Amino acid sequence: MTVQMSEDDPAEAILARVHARGGAPTIYDIAELAGVNPSTVSRALGKPGRISAATAAKVRAAAERLDFRVNPMARALQTGKTKMIGLVLADITNPVVFGIVRGAEHAAAEAGYTLVIAESQESGENEAEAIERLLPSVDALVLATTRLAASAITGIAEHKPVILMNRAVDGIRSVLPDVEAGIIELLDHLAGLGHRSVAFLAGPDSSWISARRWSTILAAAVARDMAIVEIGPNAPTIAGGRAALPRVRAAQVSAVIAYNDLMAIGLMQEAASVGIPIPDRLSVTGFDDIFGSELISPPLTTVGADLAAAGRQAVERLLDPEDAQPAPLPTQLIVRGSTGPAPRA
Repeated sequence: MTVQMSEDDPAEAILARVHARGGAPTIYDIAELAGVNPSTVSRALGKPGRISAATAAKVRAAAERLDFRVNPMARALQTGKTKMIGLVLADITNPVVFGIVRGAEHAAAEAGYTLVIAESQESGENEAEAIERLLPSVDALVLATTRLAASAITGIAEHKPVILMNRAVDGIRSVLPDVEAGIIELLDHLAGLGHRSVAFLAGPDSSWISARRWSTILAAAVARDMAIVEIGPNAPTIAGGRAALPRVRAAQVSAVIAYNDLMAIGLMQEAASVGIPIPDRLSVTGFDDIFGSELISPPLTTVGADLAAAGRQAVERLLDPEDAQPAPLPTQLIVRGSTGPAPRA
């Protein structure tokens, strides 16, 4: 059945025809309403600088009237750009990603990009497969807490721009925390409380930031004449922290620095379940200052950073080809109730 055009409102007639056939408006519908060729619509929406401002405005008005949405895949065929950025996370259930995602999303939206999120579940193999799926659909990638080998990351960067978070690879831009500043504050805090023996609960073997934290803690502890032991690797989860308690007890330390807040919380929960009071018998600290770290009992002492700023910086730097490596993001010690004076022998 043919839908008659309305002389009063041509857009209504076109929309009625679109609804009758199903689907969404096309550039041919916009061209009809604007009174231009479909090729002009294509140029106006994809490369507006190639037509007059008046024609471009007329096309945009018609597109808006028809509630037209550009298909990113179709746009990619014309421009080579999908206006989408992939953000790959190791564990989407970890509260540490909340701030990162929010900061990255705000920066992407401000630049007219859509953020697409994928999770690896702490698996390098899963991460590689997720990236393989994302590559055709995104213009660039943010790899947060990646578990990939440096050679794999370099290979990905040969296809699409890449920026790393909490990881350093030669030739690849990154957003890094000031690891040393926060750890020095933390070791000074523990030393000031009289702690002379400390354990570091390491994260996964494949975690670059875990290795960096350990090397920094080791040097700072030795410089303060503190005994130090590394326990791990461990799963970077509450369960991983709970499972580490027997090894912490065997090490006979008075303080523990966990790879992240989740592990610290798990360790505290397990300690409470067997009657070890925190911090009277054992002081516990973590990293990241995640949501909830101040809600447990006692509240967790932790080294925090502005995670939203980290996510924002990652996207902003990714979209700026002239960007240079900035200074590391500041970190600071947040002292709460999970640390106290070392117990007397």
